[in-house]
Amino acid sequence: MKDYRFNRFVLLCFVCFLFVGSYAQEAQYTPPQLSDPESWSLVLMPDPQTYVKFERNQGALELMTGWISEQIEPLNIGMVLCTGDLVEHNDWLNPNGTQANQPGKKQWEAVARAFNRLDGRVPYIAATGNHDYGVKSIEYRRTNYNHYFPVDKNPLSQKLLRDVGIDNDGYPSLTNATYEFTTPHGRKLLFMVIEFAPRDTVLRWALQTVNQEKYAEHTVILLTHSYLNSNSEHIVKEGYPITDGNYGAAIWEKLVKPSKNIQLVFSGHIGKPDDVLGHIGFRTDTNAGGKHVQQMVFNAQALGGGWHGNGGDGWLRYLEFMPDGKTVKVKTFSPLFAISPTTQHLAWRRAAYDEFSFELDK
Repeated sequence: MKDYRFNRFVLLCFVCFLFVGSYAQEAQYTPPQLSDPESWSLVLMPDPQTYVKFERNQGALELMTGWISEQIEPLNIGMVLCTGDLVEHNDWLNPNGTQANQPGKKQWEAVARAFNRLDGRVPYIAATGNHDYGVKSIEYRRTNYNHYFPVDKNPLSQKLLRDVGIDNDGYPSLTNATYEFTTPHGRKLLFMVIEFAPRDTVLRWALQTVNQEKYAEHTVILLTHSYLNSNSEHIVKEGYPITDGNYGAAIWEKLVKPSKNIQLVFSGHIGKPDDVLGHIGFRTDTNAGGKHVQQMVFNAQALGGGWHGNGGDGWLRYLEFMPDGKTVKVKTFSPLFAISPTTQHLAWRRAAYDEFSFELDK
């Protein structure tokens, strides 16, 4: 009887050993890499606002842009997009220490400094969000964006610049602009960025711009801030103190749907404390040209401790554009978790809503 129990115990230990060993192999960390060496990638950075409003979090944002800089060649990064809300407070002079401990000027300096790591190395485009205007959140439509992200900040972005829209004060501004980019596979792209809750004049300018004959063969990628909610619905209305703004549903109806070449829309803005699903969404619709429009919202600002946490756990996404010219693979990764063997097992989000693929029409 004792031998039987002993043998049974040994067998159980052996099975557990195999299971643990197998799991360890499956869970072993692997750094990001292209699935095809001929691919190129686009990095999508979520709203940085919570990284910069506290001095203690600013290093995490610099870690993210530093990681992107190191991955330009390994991942063949051709473009970096940021979804806006670069700061939490545009003009707040006396933060109370709870909502933030950095005044607006220091927040702008911090986000610009983080992006310095990419200047001259890879082109990037940053949208403006509601917090990039006004004192704390678009009490008025003035922003410090143009001072800290001037046209010559990154010469690689400046080289791609094609069209520039007008801001609320009537001046040319990169808050509304286009950038032309040809992929390594020869596909012509036009990246368009538009301001938070764009005015009707901006949407008219945007539609006229993408519908120009010279862009008829381009695939247009639209970057804006407020567009989809966490149910993957177009946002209809928000309660900000502006009367001339358009949100997701209106942007769709006035710009994206009537266009013939917008095929991708990226946005941020949304969030829910420590809830991944409160920060993301995805949907597909068809525009007037019969093209499928893939629309993605990606944010992380309230992960890692909520609105006053670490800024978003370092999460970003990179999209691998495959050599077939149509397939795009999406991966969700955190350089913050990846820097230490202790936390590397947390560096990937593998759920179906965080790791998936879609196709562009040709």
